[in-house]
Amino acid sequence: MNNKTVSVHIVTFNSADDIIDCLTAVLAQDYPVKQIVVVDNASTDGCVERVKAFYQKLHETGVPSLVLIENKINTGFAPAHNQALAATDTDYVLVLNPDLTLENSYISRLILQMESNLRIGSATGKLLLKADHSLVDSTGLRMNRARRAFDRGAGDPSTDWLESDFVFGVSGAAAMYSRRMIEDISVEGEFFDADFFAYKEDVDVAWRAGLFGWLAYFEAEAIGYHERGWKPSGRDSKPMFIRRISYINRYKMIYKNEPAGTLLLTLLYSLPYELAAHGYTLLKERQLLKAWSAFFEQWRHLKQKRRYIQNKASRKPDA
Repeated sequence: MNNKTVSVHIVTFNSADDIIDCLTAVLAQDYPVKQIVVVDNASTDGCVERVKAFYQKLHETGVPSLVLIENKINTGFAPAHNQALAATDTDYVLVLNPDLTLENSYISRLILQMESNLRIGSATGKLLLKADHSLVDSTGLRMNRARRAFDRGAGDPSTDWLESDFVFGVSGAAAMYSRRMIEDISVEGEFFDADFFAYKEDVDVAWRAGLFGWLAYFEAEAIGYHERGWKPSGRDSKPMFIRRISYINRYKMIYKNEPAGTLLLTLLYSLPYELAAHGYTLLKERQLLKAWSAFFEQWRHLKQKRRYIQNKASRKPDA
């Protein structure tokens, strides 16, 4: 199994308080990491300097090479991770948030499962809250019939999630992707849709991968610990521009990925939620609706992507 190469990709933005613990956990993995790529999105808190200083102190043999990409502006999570993907050619890629640490067998356990079934294109471990290791942060992604996506098990006792299983998709906080899947499902050379900037890009990837015949897997014995910057209950604490991006990306995702044959059924299932949500938005958060301007500005491009995705999905043989 160790002949399969893996790189770890981390996007930072003012992540100085977390990045060293994250890198330390990567270096402690029991599976050899070929390369670490850190893409910094114009941090102003000394994050880049900490990464450089940390790596300059390492003298052990076998330490993976470091590629540090310094962006002049905050390009967003999705474009920055596409930069990292272009900088590596490894068989597997671990997309990792800087506020995450891993137990030392995280990578090896995921690759073991993915090598046992080459239809598995993505995998995740059991992510627990850093603040309380007894509680789950995510065991993968699930999507309901209204096309709302959630972290499986969020807030549950970790003891409730002991069984590994196939899932709809994996959280981008600590996601292992195979290069074969990355190349197969990329659209216009992009794995993560750069039009998303950030938020729900991992759900978009999961949905597209499923349409193209790939599987996603949750490995319960692979453990990570997530700080999580925005709590599920913290809606009012999120800046409006964050809420706008997250809000409109859901509709971009549905537009691109929902097959024509299920569109009407999805509209029926989602109607109660849409009426309630938009009623609240009209009363309390009208500024959120300004996000639709971005959707219509990108509509022609989204239409091209939808055509490509649906055409390719329709040609995939049944499992």
